[in-house]
Amino acid sequence: MSANLKYLSLGILVFQTTSLVLTMRYSRTLKEDGPRYLSSTAVVIAELLKIIACIILVYKDSKCSLRALNRVLHDEILNKPMETLKLAIPSGIYTLQNNLLYVALSNLDAATYQWPSDSQESSSKELSAGSQFVGLMAVLTACFSSGFAGVYFEKILKETKQSVWIRNIQLGSFGSIFGLMGVYIYDGELVSKNGFFQGYNKLTWIVVVLQALGGLVIAAVIKYADNILKGFATSLSIILSTLISYFWLQDFHGAVFLDTA
Repeated sequence: MSANLKYLSLGILVFQTTSLVLTMRYSRTLKEDGPRYLSSTAVVIAELLKIIACIILVYKDSKCSLRALNRVLHDEILNKPMETLKLAIPSGIYTLQNNLLYVALSNLDAATYQWPSDSQESSSKELSAGSQFVGLMAVLTACFSSGFAGVYFEKILKETKQSVWIRNIQLGSFGSIFGLMGVYIYDGELVSKNGFFQGYNKLTWIVVVLQALGGLVIAAVIKYADNILKGFATSLSIILSTLISYFWLQDFHGAVFLDTA
C-alpha cells in the first residue's frame, strides 16, 4: 500500500508541478484590462485552501465526527505547542519560496524558470537583462530554500506519529500568518485601494488551487517516499515544462536546453 502511495504521489507531483509552472507563467504575463492579481494574496489563499482540505481529510479519518475532529485538532495542535512551533521554520521558508516563484515566472519564460541558462537567444518576447537577473536570482534563492525546507520537513514528518494532514494544518497556519504579513508589508496600499482579490479571474483561481494541491502532494511524497525522489519528480517536470514551453507556448528555444544539458 505504501509503495502504491509513493508512486501515485510522485506521479501527481509531476503533473502538478508542470501544470503550475505553465499556468502561473501564463497568468503573470497575460495582458488584461485593470490591475493584475497580487501574488502575495494568491499565496495566502493557497495556504487557506490547503488548511481547509487537510481539515476535511482529518474529519474523514475521524469517521466524519465533528467531536472527534475537534479532539484531534485540540490534542495534536493546541496541546503540543512545541511540536507545532517546529513547523514555523519550514513554513516561513515555503512562504518565501512561493512568493519567489511568482517573481521568477513574472520575469522568465517557463522553461528558464526551471532550467536557468545564460545563453538566452534574442526574440520579440525576450525580457530585459534586469528582469532576467531578478528572475534568475529568485529561482536560485527558491531552490536553496526549498532544499533546506524539504529536508527539515522530512525529518519532522518521519520522527513523529502525527499524520501528514495534521502537519500540513500546522504548516499552513504559519504560512497564512507569514503570508498575510507579506501582503501588509509589500502590497498593503494596493489592497486598500483595489481590494484583496483585485485582478482575480478563473485562471488565477486555477493557479491558486494548483499551488494548494502542491503543498499537499509534496507533503505526501516526503512522507511516503523521500526528498530525493521529490527531486527526481521535479526534474521530470522540468523536461515536460521545457517541451510544452517550446512546442506550445513558443517562449523557449530548444538550442538553449541542448546547450545547458
